[in-house]
Amino acid sequence: MDITIHSSFLPQNDPEAALAFYRDTLGFEVRNDVGYQGMRWITVGPPSQPGTNIVLFPPEASPGVTDDEKRTIAEMMAKGTFAMVLFATRDLAATFERLQARGADIVQEPTDQPYGVRDCAVRDPAGNLIRIQQLR
Repeated sequence: MDITIHSSFLPQNDPEAALAFYRDTLGFEVRNDVGYQGMRWITVGPPSQPGTNIVLFPPEASPGVTDDEKRTIAEMMAKGTFAMVLFATRDLAATFERLQARGADIVQEPTDQPYGVRDCAVRDPAGNLIRIQQLR
């Protein structure tokens, strides 16, 4: 069996801020930007991985989600406890410097973790936690 990750979804509540963060701060390319009924779905991904995508989606567009659940999702996003993604880089120090210089919301500076990796953590404009590990 040959299965790859094609797309993963992260919620966003401010398309322009999400676009600026993923495109300008992380250096991802924009692969699609679709508007529908006042909402936007923005697909981004690392230029070196054309088959791997992150779709930044408006969580209020999720079918079957009640108004109470939408409020809970919004609260969890604001706290940074709703979604997360883990990235990797060959040069964590340089990546962290770029994030810091561009005003990213730093959660944790580069740290050697007890589980054997060196990583840092930031939040995107929607509050999603992003951990970035140093590749070995």
